[in-house]
Amino acid sequence: MSEDLNTIKQEEIPSKFKDFMAFTKMRLALLVVFSASVTYVTALKFYEKKIENFEFDWIAVVWLCIGGMLVTASSNGFNQIFERHLDKLMSRTKNRPLPTGRLSVKAAWIITIINGTAGTLILWFMLNPLTGILGLASLISYSFIYTPMKQKTSWAVFVGAFPGAAPPLIGWAACEASLQEPIYISPAALSLFFLQFMWQFPHFWAIAWRCHDDYKKAGFHLLPSAGGKDIKSAFQILLYTLFMVPIAMLPCFPAFGIAGLTASIIILACGIIMLHPAFMLFKTLEDKWATKLMFASFIYLPLVLLALLANQYF
Repeated sequence: MSEDLNTIKQEEIPSKFKDFMAFTKMRLALLVVFSASVTYVTALKFYEKKIENFEFDWIAVVWLCIGGMLVTASSNGFNQIFERHLDKLMSRTKNRPLPTGRLSVKAAWIITIINGTAGTLILWFMLNPLTGILGLASLISYSFIYTPMKQKTSWAVFVGAFPGAAPPLIGWAACEASLQEPIYISPAALSLFFLQFMWQFPHFWAIAWRCHDDYKKAGFHLLPSAGGKDIKSAFQILLYTLFMVPIAMLPCFPAFGIAGLTASIIILACGIIMLHPAFMLFKTLEDKWATKLMFASFIYLPLVLLALLANQYF
């Protein structure tokens, strides 16, 4: 009997861990932390050229990763709490911990509130107030504005792009704390914000195209056209992908001074590569091109951020 109980407990531990990972969307949280931390290191190298007696603050990087991950996990938790009844209706979400009852609503609230509070306090007190404010604003706008808007209007994608583009601002503000620079949102940080802001439209609409039928079950209308997967939606996806290309070049301008010639070429090439599946989607309206655009967007952002980082070293 005791052996059976031990076996059950051993099976429950990894199961509960998987549920926690699914509830907080830890893979998404890691992508957010990647964006913020790469921006942080880019900003450090950016300021290194201007500041004497420069020292790399690894402790600040650790606090940024921990705080950013907790805030993002909290945002994802609120999203799943508010949409738990809708998640039951969609194939892609019906097996999440809350819809299946593997995680209680009470436990979900506790985890989410602790994560959000701890993450905000870490960003605020271990880095600086602006970093904490940006993290808290992202959490609130994603959880309490974007999430309820998804059933009401496709403008939810526009609203959601703001917290989605916050990681570069958070990373840059965190860097300035370690360098004792004046705490404000610098033009260089804004150029990275707009880069990630524009990237989200083709990225998210490609996902919305692929999941359109599933989203409809929950009453989500996230494609830009009321007709859903039609030529109007495809045209706007192409148009925003086209806009993304010059916006992504902002860090390359002398006024911002983040990227040099090599990084500029890489960023431009990545943008042109993303244009191909966007154009083919517009031309054919075939799901396979939305899938290719989605995967291209997954690759695009890390490559662009790493190109900007590498530019500071070489």
